[in-house]
Amino acid sequence: MNVKIITDSASDLPDELITKYDIDIMPLVVIMGNDEFYDREDIQAKELYKALREGEMAKTSQIPPARMKETFVKYAEKGQPFIYIALSSGISGTYQSASIIKDEVQEEFPNVQMEVIDSKAASLGYGLMAISAAELASNGKTADEIKQHLSTTYLTHMEHIFTVDDLEFLQRGGRVSRASAFVGGMLKIKPVLHVEDGKLVPIEKIRGKNKVVKRMVDIMKERGVNLQSQLIGITHGDDLESAEKLKSAIQEAFGSERFVIHEVGATIGSHSGPGTLALFFLNK
Repeated sequence: MNVKIITDSASDLPDELITKYDIDIMPLVVIMGNDEFYDREDIQAKELYKALREGEMAKTSQIPPARMKETFVKYAEKGQPFIYIALSSGISGTYQSASIIKDEVQEEFPNVQMEVIDSKAASLGYGLMAISAAELASNGKTADEIKQHLSTTYLTHMEHIFTVDDLEFLQRGGRVSRASAFVGGMLKIKPVLHVEDGKLVPIEKIRGKNKVVKRMVDIMKERGVNLQSQLIGITHGDDLESAEKLKSAIQEAFGSERFVIHEVGATIGSHSGPGTLALFFLNK
């Protein structure tokens, strides 16, 4: 029986790839006012961005433990090994919760291999990881072989380079460190950030969005490897035009042909806000 790949809604995978690779998606929860919504089930990204632009505040919480346990038990009862690739532990407590629940389920089903992986990544940073794992699973690779592949590639070489229109969203959620150095939204100064040890960290600030796209490509050139052949991820906060500009700039610079482009979903979007632009690739 092939290994089942499970991830969560913050991986921002397009529906067509979830279907193609038969990946199971567990929803995180988006909270607005007194209402709670399962990400991708009860609320879609465009609904979130509309609400944020209208002044709504959004928070998020982990996958409900009962929902997570139900998913793990569903595969354990079939005797099907599974790997859950979780949102970075530096951003969310989801990985820790999943580890506890996995141990509980393992006691009931000791002969079923269950793995929970801290992706140290966000959005398509681990969406691409899930795709790679699912490809290996479909080719009959074992859970141990898939884990080994992820540990030597995506877990150690996944690069996130991104910018946001307004750092207030990240600051409000406590999702970015050293943010006090990045001011000047009214001056059209754009922060460029990356993920370091699973946490969001600012790199520098740039004036103007077009210059930000150029700088993202420059950083990609400095850090990337095999850029012509690897699968590259781009996500955006309801700003497809900027995502397409970034794709074109990457194609022109490196001749890259394989891309996944998708909207930043409601979980990550609650903290990054409209106008986010993010780039994901394997580094040196």
